[in-house]
Amino acid sequence: MQNRVTLAGLGAVAVALWIVGLVVGQALPSKLPSHATDQQVLDWVSSNTNEIVVGAWLFMVGCIVFVAFALLLRTRLPEGPLTTAFSTGAVMAAVGGLFTQGDFVTGINKGEVTPAAAAAAHHIGDLGFSVAELSLVLVFGALALLAFKARVLPKWWGAILGLFAVVAVIGPIGWTMVIFGAPLFTLVTPWLVGRGARRTAAAPATLTA
Repeated sequence: MQNRVTLAGLGAVAVALWIVGLVVGQALPSKLPSHATDQQVLDWVSSNTNEIVVGAWLFMVGCIVFVAFALLLRTRLPEGPLTTAFSTGAVMAAVGGLFTQGDFVTGINKGEVTPAAAAAAHHIGDLGFSVAELSLVLVFGALALLAFKARVLPKWWGAILGLFAVVAVIGPIGWTMVIFGAPLFTLVTPWLVGRGARRTAAAPATLTA
């Protein structure tokens, strides 16, 4: 039980840091114009440096906490290729999340960054987002298979994670798994891991009785 509470606590902290980081770094600063020029990107970061830097830092710490969450969750899973795929995907997703915060680099070096460099750092976030999105296919897909093969999770949750994996690989809608799927997975999974196996083990006892 203590392990489950620790796992749930790490998941809640990760999600909270993601949300607060995005609010501080994206909602509080002034709005960046659509299709902004390189100079506009640099001016935007320079005018909102504190919010962008603090927000990005909080979000990135959340990504590190997510790695700790995934590694602790791994200890509740059987050793094998699927568990390795899950933990590898989680680390890849976290790294992708870190790269979504390219404006952080401009913010801490705003006096030395050219407009072109600021724009490049800003748009590298698109690549980071895509990396996180595709990495979640491994995270969700591996756990979905483990739910059915090793019964480490209830099958209904495994089916939902399988659906998440399919959605994550579809470019036009995969972004929803980064925004909504990953936080939901992180908050819910700690309370379900191990329950599939216990229900299976309890079934024969119930029939015998």
